[in-house]
Amino acid sequence: MTSSYQTSSYSLSDLGLTAFFMGQLCVEELESASLFRVSEIQRSIVVGWGEDGVRPLRTPHKVPTSAFAVGDWVLVDAGDQIIRRLTPNSELKRRGAGTDVSEQLMAANIDSLLIVTSCNDDFNLARIERFLALAKDAGVTPVVILTKIDLCEDWERYRAEASTLMDELDVIGINAKSPTALEALSPWCGRGQTLALVGSSGVGKTTLLNGLTGRDEATATIRERDSKGRHTTTYRSLHPALGGAWVIDTPGIRALRLHEKSTGIEQVFDDIMELTTRCKFNDCKHESEPKCAVQAAIKAGDLDAERLERWRKLEREDNRNSETIAQSRKRAKDFGKMVKTVMADSHAKKGRKT
Repeated sequence: MTSSYQTSSYSLSDLGLTAFFMGQLCVEELESASLFRVSEIQRSIVVGWGEDGVRPLRTPHKVPTSAFAVGDWVLVDAGDQIIRRLTPNSELKRRGAGTDVSEQLMAANIDSLLIVTSCNDDFNLARIERFLALAKDAGVTPVVILTKIDLCEDWERYRAEASTLMDELDVIGINAKSPTALEALSPWCGRGQTLALVGSSGVGKTTLLNGLTGRDEATATIRERDSKGRHTTTYRSLHPALGGAWVIDTPGIRALRLHEKSTGIEQVFDDIMELTTRCKFNDCKHESEPKCAVQAAIKAGDLDAERLERWRKLEREDNRNSETIAQSRKRAKDFGKMVKTVMADSHAKKGRKT
């Protein structure tokens, strides 16, 4: 997807400005600066949408573009430099790649998270649960969108499986190329609302975005052998949707790492959390302990053993993620001191030998 740099004008209210954000500003700031909503973030570029259209914005000295998220509201001076980021009412964020414990901002100020997955080999309950936890951590409404139902003989089976993941979860099946798809999503696409699309490459996010916005972006084919697609979206971007809503498109995500201590896990797995309170022992591992309510539920057919394993995996990951950046740096610093000590001792021994 290429940068749009659209010139269409919208009022700040149309862009989603509310009293929540206005309450963070003083009269002097409004007289000398302007408000923009971040519409694109690339490696070194932040683009904002204001009342006069879209234009590039300069970040403050030594502040990286990663400090901002698509959907942010920012205060900008007359020279198009960002003065400050307004406190968001919601944030989607995940842990950085590799061993990095820093957070990566994905989107801000959204109302709903549309978790897009197709009715084929891409459908993965564990990945959907991670996205659900991401939404709950951000305090936004998750909606599971099943695409390519026209290519599936029994797409209702997928809906039934997804519906078991969380109480009162909306699971919608659509053919993204059909005009009726937009009608199914209308409850989350009201004027001034913002929704974000997440999911793997090749599940139909770009096709869905085209339908929601009336655009005609190119889509990529998928490999038939494993239902995996190529990335057609390479950076996050904000788009006006038909009906007055706003859509944040994101690059395809197959591996999502939750950041720090996730309260969303407890909300997604509230059935297991409730069962654990009934176990005889407070430190029950839910394996072979006597009077374990979790294992009893599995034997009775009330809980899927695979769901328990997925919860355990997320809990283990969450405990590791709870380590702070400061602790990580301390460990790296201690390791560096140890290496220097070993090298110094080795050098001293060589000196004595000579």
